[in-house]
Amino acid sequence: MLLMKLTLPVAAALAAPIAYMAATLVPAETIEPEMIALEAGQVIYPPAGDFMRSGKPVNAPPKTVYFARGLRIMKHQVTQAEYLKCVGDGGCPAAVLPGPASADAPMVGVSWRDATDYATWYSDKAGKRYRLPTDAEWAFAAGSLFRDEGLPDVDSTDQAQRWLARYESEFAGEPIDKMPRTIGSFGANENGLLDVAGNVWEWTDTCFVRIGIRDSGEQTVNTTNCGIRVVEGRHRTYVTDFIRDAQAGGCAVGKPPANLGFRLVRAD
Repeated sequence: MLLMKLTLPVAAALAAPIAYMAATLVPAETIEPEMIALEAGQVIYPPAGDFMRSGKPVNAPPKTVYFARGLRIMKHQVTQAEYLKCVGDGGCPAAVLPGPASADAPMVGVSWRDATDYATWYSDKAGKRYRLPTDAEWAFAAGSLFRDEGLPDVDSTDQAQRWLARYESEFAGEPIDKMPRTIGSFGANENGLLDVAGNVWEWTDTCFVRIGIRDSGEQTVNTTNCGIRVVEGRHRTYVTDFIRDAQAGGCAVGKPPANLGFRLVRAD
């Protein structure tokens, strides 16, 4: 648990020199990072959200999503140096880093809004459209490293017990590893993506939903909340879109992610 939080004025004061450095020393030109081109295929996975049947929480029924045109996704998460180019160009909010921006370390401490700003800025610079992946796209790209969040049934309608069971399944005994590692430290998955399910969780563009399931199996969307987004990593969780450090609050369910970062897909 984080013991100290910076106040907004202090954070802004710390961010200002870094933003100035980015503006004066980092060129705004962009070079497309290495992309992974996945062939057409499908993913069968439990979709994100809270699912209820007869007033009782249940696991999400498996869903099959087809990607007829495949998927192009960044090989690694957006780095500190890449993100600070956006800061220096006025496209992204100032960032607070523990030291000089690194081209070999992932950018962390970013909100969904920050990541979306970066995608907009980068698309303008590159002349191609980039965006955050959907939850299904992330699961497709993550392959065997996607974590199925299915849980043992809890014989209770008490949602708190459901959350406790989820927390206990999400590495409750592991220490929190907050230090971002060098790109590639967690290796590559079978699709060639680096650091999937390492100690940086990744924003997706998928909104949080609560879904009711009738006895017939028909699903009805009860609530869609786009102020909360799906975050994927060692486990799936849901985080308020303006939160940059979920350890300090804003994680809707389960154990908070150690770090919040992102990678983009090319939307062509």
